Amino acid sequence: MRKPLVLSALVAALALALSGCDDAKKETAAAPAPAKEAQQGGSLIIGITSGDPLAMNPLYASDRTTLTIMQALYSPLYSYNGDKIEWGLAESLTPSADNLTWTLKLKPDLKWQDGQPITADDVVFTFNKLLDEKQHSFFRSMFVYGNKPLAVSKVDPLTVKFTLPQVSAAFAGTLVQIFPIPQHIFGSEAGDLEKSTRNDAPVGSGPFKFKEYRAGQYYALTRFDDYWNGKPKLDSVTYRFAKDANSANLALQNGEINLKMVDPQDVSRLKATGKFDFVIYPEGRLAYMTFNQNVDSMKSKDLRQAIAYALNKDDLVQTAFTSLDYAKPAASILTPDTLYQTSDVEPYKFDLEKAKALFKASGQPEGLKLRLAYINSNKTQESMGLYIQQQLKAIGINVELLPLDANAMSQRSQDMKNTAYELSLGGYIMGSEPDGYKSLYMSNEAYNYAHYKNPVFDALWEQGATETDAAKRAAIYKQIQQTVASDMAWYPIAYTNAVVAVDKRFGGTKEAEPKPVYMFQDLSKIYQQ
Repeated sequence: MRKPLVLSALVAALALALSGCDDAKKETAAAPAPAKEAQQGGSLIIGITSGDPLAMNPLYASDRTTLTIMQALYSPLYSYNGDKIEWGLAESLTPSADNLTWTLKLKPDLKWQDGQPITADDVVFTFNKLLDEKQHSFFRSMFVYGNKPLAVSKVDPLTVKFTLPQVSAAFAGTLVQIFPIPQHIFGSEAGDLEKSTRNDAPVGSGPFKFKEYRAGQYYALTRFDDYWNGKPKLDSVTYRFAKDANSANLALQNGEINLKMVDPQDVSRLKATGKFDFVIYPEGRLAYMTFNQNVDSMKSKDLRQAIAYALNKDDLVQTAFTSLDYAKPAASILTPDTLYQTSDVEPYKFDLEKAKALFKASGQPEGLKLRLAYINSNKTQESMGLYIQQQLKAIGINVELLPLDANAMSQRSQDMKNTAYELSLGGYIMGSEPDGYKSLYMSNEAYNYAHYKNPVFDALWEQGATETDAAKRAAIYKQIQQTVASDMAWYPIAYTNAVVAVDKRFGGTKEAEPKPVYMFQDLSKIYQQ
């Protein structure tokens, strides 16, 4: 932390409780060897099994692959690590006395990876684009209050003013999710920035800059010497795409990959090689099952509740994650690191007789066929699918498993008219500001994969974003969590830990800071020993 965040007494307590996606705790599953002296140079190869990136642009990054690579290419304005602010491109954020105006100050002498200066114009441009409805960035809803978007203006070359239409308790917490894009690269683009060819060779502000991308093979980056947080220690970082976890783990053991997030099922085998250190940390992630209400059968609340009661969540989590060391059964759609999260909702304890009665009440025929989609490279989802398939047979439901590659799964999920399956498995990491979740749950949001529509529910999300009284805000978010549980619109499964295997030839992972989704906050700190 270079300087304190200036906040009013009204907002300070809340803002410091927020942690974005950065509140990961760190531990090693095996004690690392004594550290060798860090050297300049070396190449790190990171294994990726979640498919190719979709659009390398921070305004649209939502899939794990794109987000992981983006963290090395771009920098945020700031982030949270526990209850502390870690400044990125910005050096301060100051609210006005009435909390309607926020002034953001950038660090001096910042550079884009092509050598151009990073200025207030870039921040204003970024926000104007994400607020443009034609650009369909899912971030837009996070900066609209009572149907009115905030206004963004330049004060001087390094200062930006945000003017809110009404006081928001969520603003400081949601701003951490924004990674500015360069105006001089995208300013001449008249169309949809998600489809811009400028994304094919991105110019960012992070520790590593674009070198080469070969679809299905790798995404290569090289060191950016003028990175604001110090010259990176590695010469290059390459993300290698693997078709499945087994081939990626083999490459890991052979030294062709140096770092990879691994499934719990693979930890014991990799430990036995003695080649790896393991970084294990709470990922602030929810694994869940979605009921796709675009399909008529899923509109039945009785059927959705019958499915929930037919599953023994403790057994499901134990089966899928091999141990409760890697995941805990979840009750709420909000993760434990999220402000106002509660487990005081309907738990749907395993009750086969109740499940059978509700299934009968739903009016669905015996032998009802439901399709369950999941990512084919995800071993935990595969285990979940097999368990769910087995359990639902007991109440007269036949589940057809539908494994899809990551990109196909993402494309179908984001189809607002999707009827390709009734059930799907997924996961998300949204950080500790609950307002960030609304892009997944409000009726007309593209990331509402359940296609659940409820105007009263939508209104609660809007109220939660603007309510500044902590007790009233807590009550709103508790009602939101209770509504989901009561309607069983989504089935929360587990709060998960991330497990990252790191070749022992590489150090600096503690300094790089483990971080949900991205694995590490700042790859510039990792070195080859």
